[in-house]
Amino acid sequence: MGALRKWLFSGLLVLVPLIITLWVLDWVVGTLDQTLRILPTSWQPDQLLGMHIPGLGVVFALVVLLSIGALASNIIGNRIVTWWHALLHRIPVVRSIYSGVKQVSDTLFSEKGNAFRKAVLVRWPHDQMWTIAFLTGTPAGNVLEHLQAQGGDEAFVSVYVPTTPNPTGGYFVMVRQRDCVELSMSVDEALTYIVSMGVIVPGGPKNPAVKAAIATP
Repeated sequence: MGALRKWLFSGLLVLVPLIITLWVLDWVVGTLDQTLRILPTSWQPDQLLGMHIPGLGVVFALVVLLSIGALASNIIGNRIVTWWHALLHRIPVVRSIYSGVKQVSDTLFSEKGNAFRKAVLVRWPHDQMWTIAFLTGTPAGNVLEHLQAQGGDEAFVSVYVPTTPNPTGGYFVMVRQRDCVELSMSVDEALTYIVSMGVIVPGGPKNPAVKAAIATP
């Protein structure tokens, strides 16, 4: 029974990541293939070739993305983008949604942005526990005034505390800079550590306690 259990866990360790990876790739490719529907029916590859070839939507989406990026990088395209932003900001409901999404995307994808550039260790959810968070910036304006009114002239930082095993959900908190411990691991390593729930240790082998539990008959 001990050997069977060991083989079972070993098989799961091999197949589960592979199955999830293939499922995610299938979802991404299937979603991007839907972009071909914006083409006229007579121009769609399924009609021209008489068969469906998965992945053509990925190529098409990449071409569209590069084309828009090239257009937005020149003077004429920049003016068009500026006009488009101004138009969207004039629409009452769209303005609120678009402004918020654009601020987040500018922070995440801008070359000058500093979002998720550092992994830090903070006390969360109370002083007796620690967790990994990501530095996102520093408070400013009225928020900083209130923080300094409570904590003096101490420096504060904004951090994002992700949840496990889904780091896309989490908490945005502001803490004293002296209460953060900067980690030497990269953001990718920290995300792997969080998603694996501490099983995969950055810079080291898989958690020895888990290996011992699996190997114990």
